Amino acid sequence: MSLPLKHEYDVETGSPVGEKGNLPVYADDTGAVPGESFTYGNSTYAKIQRFAGKYRIEQRGIERVPEDERTDKGLYKIGTMWCAANMVVSSFAIGALAIPVFDLGFVDSLLTIFFINILAIFPVCFFSTFGPRFGLRQMVLSRFYFGFYGVKLIAVFNVLACVGWSSVNVIVGAQLFNAVNSNVPGWAGIIIIAACTFIVTCFGYKVVHAYEFYSWIPCFIIFLIVLGEFAHSGQFSNLPMNVGSSEAGSVLSFAASVFGFGTGWTSYAADYTVYQPANTSRTQVFLWTFGGLIFPLCFTEMLGLAVMTASINTPAYATGYTESGIGGLLAAVLFPPLGRFGQFILVILALSIIGNNCPNIYSLTFSLQVMGRWTQAVPRFIWTFIGTIVYCAIAIPGYSHFESVLENFMLLIGYWLAIYEGISLPEHFFFKHGFTGYDVSAYMDPTRLPPGFAAVLAFCFGIFGAVMGMAQVWFIGPIGKKIGDPSYGGDIGFPLAFAFAFISYCGLRTLEKKHFGR
Repeated sequence: MSLPLKHEYDVETGSPVGEKGNLPVYADDTGAVPGESFTYGNSTYAKIQRFAGKYRIEQRGIERVPEDERTDKGLYKIGTMWCAANMVVSSFAIGALAIPVFDLGFVDSLLTIFFINILAIFPVCFFSTFGPRFGLRQMVLSRFYFGFYGVKLIAVFNVLACVGWSSVNVIVGAQLFNAVNSNVPGWAGIIIIAACTFIVTCFGYKVVHAYEFYSWIPCFIIFLIVLGEFAHSGQFSNLPMNVGSSEAGSVLSFAASVFGFGTGWTSYAADYTVYQPANTSRTQVFLWTFGGLIFPLCFTEMLGLAVMTASINTPAYATGYTESGIGGLLAAVLFPPLGRFGQFILVILALSIIGNNCPNIYSLTFSLQVMGRWTQAVPRFIWTFIGTIVYCAIAIPGYSHFESVLENFMLLIGYWLAIYEGISLPEHFFFKHGFTGYDVSAYMDPTRLPPGFAAVLAFCFGIFGAVMGMAQVWFIGPIGKKIGDPSYGGDIGFPLAFAFAFISYCGLRTLEKKHFGR
């Protein structure tokens, strides 16, 4: 059976129907899959895909994108994508943590936010350049580091991260709704945000980029209003920084929170550049990603920090935060001077969670599809629906009963990203010697990919490093306990996780390549 000619084929429109087939046809020797092939045959899979094509729903999952379908040449979309995902109330909340949780001053917190964010987003920027080069999703690219079977371990952690943080984020959004109107139950706010997120992510790559292209603008305007009203109030307090070992421990722990939030996008990075042409400048992709991340992260986190300084000396701010969290803090800034308009602003900020959750739920599907051939046989948009149901089922009871437990659990598993980076980066630079070392046609062939033993063992060493250095509510590691106040410790779980994984992987991978030859 010959494939139909592809002229100006749109990846999200309907396409010709072939004669047979259950799974997508791997149509050429590079492993790229033409968009038309998803609808060939009379199988249930093909019928569902044809139905999706009628409504311009993206049909492609983890299959490699052919070069002639990589038609998204707008580099600015990469920047606006990440800008929208981070110009949100969740980022604001990260900056606000510096004072009530870590007892830091203003200047030391400000410097931590700036420098740690630069460090945190470098892996995201770097892996974003892989999308145009290979046309593969980030979890599929991870097969070149962890092997065909080892990557399933990484996918499990990514699924937990996607679902868990989506749950935490919608709870924050629902709390903002409740701060505006106490008659709005938590479950209603959760369902509103989740339903809107599902609609955007169901349609796929183009609609996600289109939504994020605009959604950051009203959020940015609102944060400017927050900045203006707060500056006008005169409640800012330049809190002095502390000194000694307790200050060092607090800075390290706050840095871990900032780093974990910023680098959390690493496992999604290439998903949002796979439709960029292969000849797209890697430097430009890197810079657009960097700009799209560093601006909203620094702006919102520094603003959250500044507003939180008022909670020390202003009872209204302290009461708002104590009773209603970040929603109450923002209400203290906006409601007195702006009244009803301030409430409207808070509703828009609640809806900003949609932009924050879109990458989580869109990329969740690719982690699920790499779990096995049967999960790949389930169309991407169906996994989007299932993922939405699951995180709502977690968030609705979590709103009232175990929000703090859920958030602490997510912070605990966040160290896996440092381990991921500690394995993937040396594989790329030392063992593959850059982009030319990838045989991209092998992405579906377990016998041509790394065996994965070195990566899985190094991952275990990385977990050990994280446990030794972490300082979390549930556990303080023996090394983390030696930094600062022993009751709280200082969190060096991320650097230790990276170092343990990096060093052990270099040794183990050398032995693995010598034994297996791949």
